[in-house]
Amino acid sequence: MENKIKRHNLIERRHYNAGNELELDDDWTKLTLAQRFSAQSLTKYGYELRFTRFTSKGSTAVLVLKNGTPATISADGNINTTPDIQIR
Repeated sequence: MENKIKRHNLIERRHYNAGNELELDDDWTKLTLAQRFSAQSLTKYGYELRFTRFTSKGSTAVLVLKNGTPATISADGNINTTPDIQIR
């Protein structure tokens, strides 16, 4: 009986999208429109959005391939597949 109560509580905490709604990750909502378009094109090649860095010069989105190869996208959507960055 106790297991059923725990399971019920877990099910209640789950959230589902209705229909074909696209659930945007917090990281994706932080991107500029230009960065979203560029990031979408990189995801077709296996890149995944890791984080967005904000500086006084603007924001930079960082995407990484499964083998660890990084790519960056500037606030205006310019893609750099050979950035000089270290990801820890």
